[in-house]
Amino acid sequence: MNSMMKIIREQLRYFYLVRRLSIYELRSLTSGNYLGMAWEIINPAIQITIYWFVFGFGIRQREPIGDIPYLQWMLAGILVWFFITQAVMKGSKSIYSKIKMLAKMNFPMSVIPGYVIFAQFYPHLIILGLGMIFLQFIGYPVSIYYIQLPLYMLGLLAFLFSLVLITSTLTTIVRDVQMLLQSIMRMLLYLSPILWPPTLLPETWQPYMKLNPFYYIIEGYRYSLLGEGWYFLENPVYTAYFAGVILLTFFIGSYLHVKFRNQFIDFL
Repeated sequence: MNSMMKIIREQLRYFYLVRRLSIYELRSLTSGNYLGMAWEIINPAIQITIYWFVFGFGIRQREPIGDIPYLQWMLAGILVWFFITQAVMKGSKSIYSKIKMLAKMNFPMSVIPGYVIFAQFYPHLIILGLGMIFLQFIGYPVSIYYIQLPLYMLGLLAFLFSLVLITSTLTTIVRDVQMLLQSIMRMLLYLSPILWPPTLLPETWQPYMKLNPFYYIIEGYRYSLLGEGWYFLENPVYTAYFAGVILLTFFIGSYLHVKFRNQFIDFL
């Protein structure tokens, strides 16, 4: 509990620094490209087109998911996945790749994963906004259900930060963890309800899919963008489960981070 409170105090105290460093991080990532920030939109657009062609035309042969056309259903879920993947992968290697910054600036190490995640959040907002505009023209206009999106965003940011506290600590100690994470994230793309609906599984298997906390966020985004309902109210038990996963992950992440951060330099 002391570790959790310590991390929370550090994030609140240095929130302004996190915001500034995240903007600097985003600019540094795109400064060497002619198209700059445009690549944050071009890359997801290319991947969406490929997935839609392979799964929409090839595997599913343009079959809808219930009453929703496949393109709209897939788009509403995959928009958040790009943010999840980038935040986990870049956040996990953030400490050992940026620890030299501490020699020049005086701030706690827990700030590093936080600002790296925020640097990926800004492109997500842009992509999400473009996705909303696109959905207007293909039959899914803005609805009152959009107002629940900030709830899922906050939940996702909290979970990602908690998760990255764990993975960044482990990756700093054992570099192989980063390679393992790459494999896990590729696997989760196909094990999460992004490219295919979980209803294709036997009914007895479907509850196990929901153990994946990203399932909750993806479905929450879909309910919001496609106007299907209030997901967090219609699934109160699952909402409580997701909140519990965040707390447990944050407890473990805070404990590991505080315990090992004074030794991080020894592993470099």
